[in-house]
Amino acid sequence: MNTPLIQWIAAALFGVALLHTFSVKFFERLSHRYPRHAGLFHLLGEVEVVFGFWAMVLIVAMALAVGGPQALQYAESRNYTEPLFVFVVMVIAASRPVLRTVVAIVHTLAKLAPVPTPLATAWLGLAAVPLLGSLITEPAAMTIAALMLAPQIFRAGVPERLKYLALGVLFVNVSIGGTLTSYAAPPVLMVAATWGWDSAFMLTTFGWKAALAVLVNATACALALRRHLPSAEALQAGQEAADQRPVPAAVAATHIALLAGVVLFAHHPVVFLGIFLMFLGYTQAYARHQSPLILKEALLVGFFLAGLVVLGGMQQWWLQPIVAGLEPLALFAGALGLTAITDNAALTYLGSLIEGISPAAQYALVAGAVAGGGLTVIANAPNPAGVALLKNGFADQTIGAGGLLLGALGPTAMAAAAFLVL
Repeated sequence: MNTPLIQWIAAALFGVALLHTFSVKFFERLSHRYPRHAGLFHLLGEVEVVFGFWAMVLIVAMALAVGGPQALQYAESRNYTEPLFVFVVMVIAASRPVLRTVVAIVHTLAKLAPVPTPLATAWLGLAAVPLLGSLITEPAAMTIAALMLAPQIFRAGVPERLKYLALGVLFVNVSIGGTLTSYAAPPVLMVAATWGWDSAFMLTTFGWKAALAVLVNATACALALRRHLPSAEALQAGQEAADQRPVPAAVAATHIALLAGVVLFAHHPVVFLGIFLMFLGYTQAYARHQSPLILKEALLVGFFLAGLVVLGGMQQWWLQPIVAGLEPLALFAGALGLTAITDNAALTYLGSLIEGISPAAQYALVAGAVAGGGLTVIANAPNPAGVALLKNGFADQTIGAGGLLLGALGPTAMAAAAFLVL
């Protein structure tokens, strides 16, 4: 199966998928220019569709090259736990009882802050929620933060450059904010068991540095946005409009308990999918306390990540030699750059396969991978979730890869400096 021909086909399709990711705004503009084919161009302009589409092309190409049974065997050999988990946790975390509970807590804390409430609310969404990802996992933190920040920052009237700055800060902060524990960040999870990294190790080695970078990034971004945030009265009016139907404490507690169960069994799809089915049944039983579930958005994100699993699984032949052949400092820089074109969890997984890798190289690989997790949509598993939930706030209702890259450069440099210097 892993023949040179298949390897080159997979690498070529991976490169095409990357180019496609950077071209989604082009397809959206074509959909407006040629309304007769707007449906097709809009589909090709959906960034969440890109990797799933090209993964299907890869399977067809493999079937033609080596036979259908072998192609199916490869597709079925991939581990789809992460795409399934992200789908489930997005839907539950975005449910009205969970989101309203978190928003209420954030708003209460914001009122106590010695700064204007909108500024404090934006800062908490960019700092506290990403750090909460170390407990509830990064995909859940991304979902909650995106839905909280959308009406404040990602809306009409806010300059596009500031939206991209906020998006870059959010993506970087979520990527590094999950490093306070050993189970919440996908790139850490890939190596934790192999290298014997527990949560105490993560907190003392990575976590405090990441937390400092998160606070600096969020503060700088909130200050840049301060003149474009809604007034305290508008913020309050928006919250009251969204909260017309009260959610009983028992319903909110049940949703939070189900979310906690999904997080606890994040690596056991049979269990967390069972919990998800219970969640769906509960939302039907108490539909009057629910808002429409984000099933479409979550399914598209799952499709994106599953495609990345299929395409990324065939890139080991050229990625691993690069990772294995670098000294720690060069490995840090290499991981920082490579994670922009491949999922950072896949990158650290390849590092975990290297025998005799030094502790310094281990640190450099993971630090570089998480620091670069905001540079592109594919750099970190939760990023597609943020894109799906926030893209409507941008021009053409798409997020440009170039804009995201520019917006993330500053926060990424801050994260890199924290891991290298501190």
